[in-house]
Amino acid sequence: MTHPTRIIDLLAALFLLVAFAMLSQRRLANLITLYAWQGTVLALSIAILAYETGNTHLYASAILNGLLKILAIPALLRRLARRLDVQWDRESLVQIPTVMLIGLGLVIFAFNAALPIAGLAHTVNHETVGIALASVLLSLLMMILRTAALSQVIGFLALENSLIFAATSVTGGMPMVIEFGVALDVIVGVFILGVFFFHIREQFDSLDLDRIEGRED
Repeated sequence: MTHPTRIIDLLAALFLLVAFAMLSQRRLANLITLYAWQGTVLALSIAILAYETGNTHLYASAILNGLLKILAIPALLRRLARRLDVQWDRESLVQIPTVMLIGLGLVIFAFNAALPIAGLAHTVNHETVGIALASVLLSLLMMILRTAALSQVIGFLALENSLIFAATSVTGGMPMVIEFGVALDVIVGVFILGVFFFHIREQFDSLDLDRIEGRED
């Protein structure tokens, strides 16, 4: 195993650790910071993969993901949180220790599911596939269990990070046209959601989904 491969494996473990930290975090400012750290790990893993494989277009992908996931999107999310005056995600019916146990179960399931997938391609180890799949499942879990709309958006963005990590680390990267298209979709989506949040806040005076659906008095 080469040194770049070992570094990518280490970054994959850090990526999964950040996904777990995001799952347990309720404060939105910290959640956005963790999202930026996840983007940092993603950009570094793509850059190291570019060095190892010699695919120069992956350097452009690393720069693009770094600018978006470390600078642009976190700054926009922080501005939205300040404008909407949303600081915390209200405690849901599922307590954090229970959420972490569910997350651990999803990780175990992902690693077991990765064994036959990695067996189809001998150049891919099942740990990387398992981490990528586990990160996707943890992001989905965060979207399901969160009650604040902005937290669910961050969960969706973390899901997109996980899918890019899976595509680059398992398949060796995506064509630049697809990557630029995905980046543009993410930026436009965040802007649209920001406008949508302001309209929801004006109408319901809250971004809590329980209050919007009328489940609270």
